[in-house]
Amino acid sequence: MLIQILILLVSLVTLVWSADKFVFGASSLARNFGISPMIIGLTIVAMGSSAPEMMIAATASLDGNANLAIGNAIGSNIANIALVLGITALFQPLMVSSSTVKREIPLILIITALAYWMLSDSYFGFNEGLALMIGFFVYIIALLLITLKTTKNNPVVDPLIIEAELEVPEAVSKPRSILWLVVGMILLPMSAVYLVDSSVFIAKAFGISDLVIGLTVVAIGTSLPELAASIMSIIKKEDDLALGSIIGSNIFNIFAVLSLAGLISPGKIDSDAATRDAPYMLGVTVLLFILCFTRRAGSFRITRGKGLLLIGVFVAYQLLLFSQLKQ
Repeated sequence: MLIQILILLVSLVTLVWSADKFVFGASSLARNFGISPMIIGLTIVAMGSSAPEMMIAATASLDGNANLAIGNAIGSNIANIALVLGITALFQPLMVSSSTVKREIPLILIITALAYWMLSDSYFGFNEGLALMIGFFVYIIALLLITLKTTKNNPVVDPLIIEAELEVPEAVSKPRSILWLVVGMILLPMSAVYLVDSSVFIAKAFGISDLVIGLTVVAIGTSLPELAASIMSIIKKEDDLALGSIIGSNIFNIFAVLSLAGLISPGKIDSDAATRDAPYMLGVTVLLFILCFTRRAGSFRITRGKGLLLIGVFVAYQLLLFSQLKQ
């Protein structure tokens, strides 16, 4: 058992590290080919935070373990809002003025409601997964078109766009960029396989469902990069990027992560995902919507009190999960 726990931890660290190197290599290569830092920041760098979840979802689904993939997507979204944003706000209150963030908060609420509706019958099919994946590409294209149009017509650039550009790593040589890209492409799936296998082994040993393992250990582990990135953002006074990255990650988790379970391993899912976890994810997203629309000076303000509330919501969810395990 100790060996499996060690494998899980090493796999998780490797997964996160290789995702970072994959993003670095891809971003650097894109800059070498003259692609705008703004486009790189809004696509490659933004999607990089969901790369671990995507790889786990694909690996678990290929093994016929859709519940682990679904649990990872739902658990990551709950952790991003309730844990990551909560801790970030406790560390330092956020003042957000980005029009992009303001536009995406209602959008993530709609997308989360759609995901809840798809899961509510305890069945997640191929067509539902396909619809979400199409939504992912539509979202990316629409985001780029709106951003390009806005920055072209408006001399006052959205602060989120500026901060996203600043996060794009400086280009290195093409051979070095390709090297890191290849390293990431090799280690990402390899570490995901070991992580899924060890997670399933531990779940069975303790009599815990694959869904709960995905909702807790795997979801929290894959959300740690978002926590580190959010804290670094507020240290750099990039409040818009801190909240924007969390919202963007949740959108990607539903569109690009959850969809893989339906595309690769469609069928019936654990009823708890439909009756307990998806509704909780929707409730946490509704709470984020309410908290963000408390305006002050034209901005969204996430205070320490709101951060404490979000952490309380996360702790309550963990207590709910593990209290039901004892029954």
